[in-house]
Amino acid sequence: MTERQRTAAPRSESGYVNGMGLDWQQFDPDEQVPELQWPRSTHVYRNMTRGDARVASVLQAIGLPIRRTTWRIDPNGAPDEVVEFVSKDLGLPILGQDAEPSATRSRGRFSWAQHLQTALLMLQYGHSYFEQVYFPPDDSGYMHLRKLAARPQRTITKIKVALDGGLVSIIQAPPAGTTPLVYAPTEVEVKVNRLVAYVRDPEPGEWIGSSLLRPAYKHWLLKNQLMRTEAAAAYRNSMGIPVGTARNSDDPTEVDQMQQIATEYIAGMNSGVGLAAGQSLELLAPQGNLVDPRPAIDWHDKQIALAGLAHFLNLDGKGGSYALASVQSDTFAQSVQTFAETVRDTANAHIVEDLIDINFGTDVPAPRIVFDEIGSRQDATAAALKLLVDAGLLSPDVLLERTLRQNLGLPAPDESTQSEPPTPPAPAARGRRTARASADQPTLFD
Repeated sequence: MTERQRTAAPRSESGYVNGMGLDWQQFDPDEQVPELQWPRSTHVYRNMTRGDARVASVLQAIGLPIRRTTWRIDPNGAPDEVVEFVSKDLGLPILGQDAEPSATRSRGRFSWAQHLQTALLMLQYGHSYFEQVYFPPDDSGYMHLRKLAARPQRTITKIKVALDGGLVSIIQAPPAGTTPLVYAPTEVEVKVNRLVAYVRDPEPGEWIGSSLLRPAYKHWLLKNQLMRTEAAAAYRNSMGIPVGTARNSDDPTEVDQMQQIATEYIAGMNSGVGLAAGQSLELLAPQGNLVDPRPAIDWHDKQIALAGLAHFLNLDGKGGSYALASVQSDTFAQSVQTFAETVRDTANAHIVEDLIDINFGTDVPAPRIVFDEIGSRQDATAAALKLLVDAGLLSPDVLLERTLRQNLGLPAPDESTQSEPPTPPAPAARGRRTARASADQPTLFD
C-alpha cells in the first residue's frame, strides 16, 4: 500500500491585519467627521443618548428585551460540581432545575443583571470592556468571581492590537490624584488575559467596534439645528415685532427714542406704552410664507429609529401602519436576538471558560450561558401542548414540567404537598389521536 501524499499545513501568517503597530489608537482614515474619531466619539455618543428622546428610546428598545429575558446555565455535559460552581458564582439558575441558586448577600458579589446592563453599552459606543477580579482562594482552594469591573469608554486612550489583529491590552488615562512624571505619565494598562471585551460588529483588528448611533449622527445633528430654528421662529414670530413710528422722522433724537421704546417693550398683564401725538407703536407679524421645519424634524426622527431597525417606533396609525407592525417587529426581534447572542458567546468564552480554567483546569468540560429566545417563537399554549401530547408527538416528563414552570415563572413544586405524579398517556402511532385518559388518571396538561 503506497503512502498517501499530504500537503504541508501553513502554521504561520504571511499577511497581517493591523499594520500600524501596538500603539495603534484605532484611527479610522475613512472617518470624515473629526468629532467621530475615536476616542472623541465616545463623548458625542454619550451626549446623543442623554439629550435626545428618540436616540434613548432606540437603545432602550434593543437593550430592555435582552435584560428582561431569562438567562440560565446549560450544563452542556460538564460535571455537576462545575455546573453548581458556575451557577452560584454568576447567580444564574441551571437549565431544567427547579431550584434557584442559593441565596447569598448581594454586597461584594457579582451581579449578572448589572453586568448585562453595562455590557450593552457596546450598542451605544461600539465596545464595552471589563476587567476580571477574583476573591482570594477559599478553604477548598477555589477562586470565586468577585466582579467584572467596568473600564468606561471615556477613560480608555489606547487599544493595543497585535499584527494579526488580536487584542493585546487597553490603556486608560492616568486617574485623578496621581502625580505623573513629565515625560512618562502614569497610564494604566490592562492585559488581554484579564479582559472581557464586548465589541459590536467589528472589522478585522478594530476593537472599538461600530456604534449603533454612527448612522444616526447626521440626522441627530440636523434635527437639533432644525429644532433650534423652530423654537426661535416660534419665540419671535408668535409675539410679533414691535415697530415704533416717530412723529417727525427727520428728528434723529425722536427716532432713537421710539426705537428704545420698541426695543424695551415687554408684553404682560400690566404692560403699557405712553406716546405723544402723532407717534405710534405696532406689533407686526411676519409677511409671506414661512418655512415649517416640523416635517424635516419628523423625517430625521424616523431615520434615527431606522438606524436600530426600530421601524415600529415610526408607526403613526395611518394607512395600514398596524398591519406592518408584525413584519417590522420580526426583523427587529432578530436583530435583538443577534445582539444577545453576541453577549452570550463572549461571556461563555471569557467568563465561564476562564472561571473553569482557573479552578478546575483546561481539560474540564465547561457549561454554557443560555437565554430564552427573544420574540422569535410563539409561546406554546396549554391547548397546543395538549394536542401534541394527544397526538403522541410529545411525551410529558419531569424535565418538560420543570421547563414549563421556568418559562411561565411558576414556583417549584412543594415536595411535602405534592401528590402522585400523573400517568402520561401511551404514545399513539403517528397520525392517530390517543384515547383520552380516564378521570382518575388525568394527563399532565388536562
